[in-house]
Amino acid sequence: MDFGDHLRTTGRALKNWAVAQAQDSLAVGVLWLVGLYVLHVPFAPLWAAIAAVLQIVPHLGPILGLLGPVLAATIMWRDWEHPLGVLILYAIVVVIDGLLLQPYIMRRTAKVPIWASILAPIVLGMLWPFWGVSVAAPLLAVLYVYKAQYQKKRLRDSDQTTS
Repeated sequence: MDFGDHLRTTGRALKNWAVAQAQDSLAVGVLWLVGLYVLHVPFAPLWAAIAAVLQIVPHLGPILGLLGPVLAATIMWRDWEHPLGVLILYAIVVVIDGLLLQPYIMRRTAKVPIWASILAPIVLGMLWPFWGVSVAAPLLAVLYVYKAQYQKKRLRDSDQTTS
C-alpha cells in the first residue's frame, strides 16, 4: 500500500465521519426544535438551528447552543421555572445524543461498533483530557476503515492460498 492509498483510505474514513457528524447535528437540531416548541421558548427554530450548527464543535458547542434558549426563556417569563425547563431539555438532548444517536449513526455511517463509540471518548478523555474526546470519533472512523481493509485483504489472501 503506497502513500496515495493511505490518503484515499483515510480520506474516505474522514468523509464517513463528517457525514455522521452532519446527521448527528441535524438530529440534535430536531430534538431541540421539538423540545423548545413544547416549552414555548420564543424563536425556537432559530435556537434549534444554532444548536445544530454548534453541535459540530466538541465540548463547547452544545453548551453555547444552550445559552440562547435559556436567555430567551428567562427574558420572556422572568422566572426560574422556564429556564430550568430548558436546562432539563439540554440534559435530555445530551444523554440521547451521547448514548444513542452518536453511537448509532457512527455504526451505520462509519461502521464503528456502538461499544467503541461510547468507550473510546471516555478512555481518550481520561488519557488526553480535552483533545482525546475531540479526536475520538474521527480516529475511530479511520481505525475501523483500516481494520475492514485489513480483514478484506486477509480474506483475499486466504482464498488465493486455498485455490
